[in-house]
Amino acid sequence: MRSTSRKQPAKNRDLARVLLVDDDITSRLTLKAVLEAGGYFVDSAASAAEAVGKLDERQYELVVSDLQMESPEAGLKVLAHARLMDYKPATAILTTYRNRASESSRPVLIEPEDLPALLSKVADLISQRAARIVHGQMRQQIG
Repeated sequence: MRSTSRKQPAKNRDLARVLLVDDDITSRLTLKAVLEAGGYFVDSAASAAEAVGKLDERQYELVVSDLQMESPEAGLKVLAHARLMDYKPATAILTTYRNRASESSRPVLIEPEDLPALLSKVADLISQRAARIVHGQMRQQIG
């Protein structure tokens, strides 16, 4: 009888790669652990500049960025850079608070107490990205 282990070495699994960007070390480490437990390979960055460097070095299926870091718009700059990449990762804003009416209209990935929703949303975003890629490839073959 062959025994199977729940945890396989990472090299044997095809994990979706997520870039998590947050300047708060506690949030970053906690969310990284949650995403990894959910089956994702997670790189993290503590600033917009670090995130841009990682985006230029490696491909990601999803980029999740805190909105406010070293500047109020740092997170939006990270996501804008991600959207310019040829590999077109899915993108999402992460925030743990809403303190202004203008922020309530921005897309929010997760509330801090709703971790199951985080994993569900991450899976949805990665799935939607994959569907867009397949759809684009099919259109190229037909056209």
